Amino acid sequence: MIDGLTRQVELISDGVSESLFEPVIRLGVTGLSRAGKTVFITSLVANLLDRGRMPALQAASQGRIEAAFLQPQPDDLVPRFEYEKHLSAMTGPNPHWPESTRAISQLRLSLRVAPAGVLSAIKSARTIHLDIVDYPGEWLLDLPLMEQSFEQWSQGAIALARKPSRAPFAAEWLALLDKLDPEVELDEPQAQELAAAFTAYLQAARESGLSACAPGRFLMPGDLAGSPALTFAPLPAGKYPRNSLGRAFARRYETYKSGVIRPFFRDHFSRIDRQVVLVDALGAIHAGPQAVGDLRDALADILSCFKTGRNGFLSALRGKSVERILFAATKADHLHHHQHPALTTIMGALVRSARDKATYQGAQTDAMALASLRTTVEETRNHNGETLDLVRGRLLSNGKQAAMYPGQLPDDPSVLLKPAEQGAERWLDGDYAIMGFAPAEVTIKSGDGPPHIRLDRAAEFLIGDKLL
Repeated sequence: MIDGLTRQVELISDGVSESLFEPVIRLGVTGLSRAGKTVFITSLVANLLDRGRMPALQAASQGRIEAAFLQPQPDDLVPRFEYEKHLSAMTGPNPHWPESTRAISQLRLSLRVAPAGVLSAIKSARTIHLDIVDYPGEWLLDLPLMEQSFEQWSQGAIALARKPSRAPFAAEWLALLDKLDPEVELDEPQAQELAAAFTAYLQAARESGLSACAPGRFLMPGDLAGSPALTFAPLPAGKYPRNSLGRAFARRYETYKSGVIRPFFRDHFSRIDRQVVLVDALGAIHAGPQAVGDLRDALADILSCFKTGRNGFLSALRGKSVERILFAATKADHLHHHQHPALTTIMGALVRSARDKATYQGAQTDAMALASLRTTVEETRNHNGETLDLVRGRLLSNGKQAAMYPGQLPDDPSVLLKPAEQGAERWLDGDYAIMGFAPAEVTIKSGDGPPHIRLDRAAEFLIGDKLL
């Protein structure tokens, strides 16, 4: 109770300070594995510091951003996002992709912005802080567990694992489960074996391109590795007598909720007022219909966690709502620009129901295709009498230049979503190719940030209204 009251006082104090003095925009950046969160934040910050490639950000194109500078993040207990290290990796003499997000981090970028319109004659420039919070999308998959008992979660997780798309990855764990009596007395080596098999199933499912893999800390344990809080697994329903394996797993599940999920929600997630959700839609399409269906289910679970709507002065009393959500399909540079509208439409269809709900509750939403760091150039070739729109870049595997034609995305997203709903194993009209491209060697002139596709449009949607 005391902790809750203290937290509420802090939120009220922050709200008063932001309203009367220097506004703060808290931007959450998330996405499932390989969606490009680290690259997005690094490129966004670099392009806000040097705004030559940001014409769609009106405050930049109008020259009203007088200065931009990095400051220490406000929360001393949260690691700093390693912006300089990541930028050096992406744009240095031997460019390579930076390390992916493994835990929460934060960065504060402060902008000195002159007012727009008639206010420019009577008001001076003010400082606006952009606090960027980076966290793994897998952690969001944990939030629905807050409303589920151990029995409810177990029932759903076991049913999901028995689906044809997942059963091959879960075979070892399911075999152990079929021979198990959860009412037996707790034996720690047996508990560890079950938890390890369950974790291996989640890891294999994720590596195959599937997305709904929770609990998220099983995939990113950090300093919790080997702890009882991560030594449990779903079990068949039972009465679970005292000192039984089932009773121990149910208790550890509740510990996971109270000690891992709830602090993340309380300290970070509930304070976000702008959110970008990055999605590797092309990777899922390449992996096949089952991966696309699984991605849509995972996005629905993630987006159901957001409290959406408009924030006012009293938001500090009841917790922040997410005012704007951007759903962004990343790696648009893997396609010729002629296919970007189709990728945007597919992205919108994947999150249609959640997006409609957020809009109804008062939040503004948008969907787009972008590339946080452009790694390719476009070219057109004639092949067997057919004109093909290609992209060329440096291959991640061997560093050699290669051109790729990934296939033609359908203009109608139902062509992809219907087979996904039906559980088809592969696309009827052929496969969609994908290559891994490394960052290109670029020379960035003074005043310009790294090359990108539509990052300026994303910034305008997410924070443009706060820069007036």
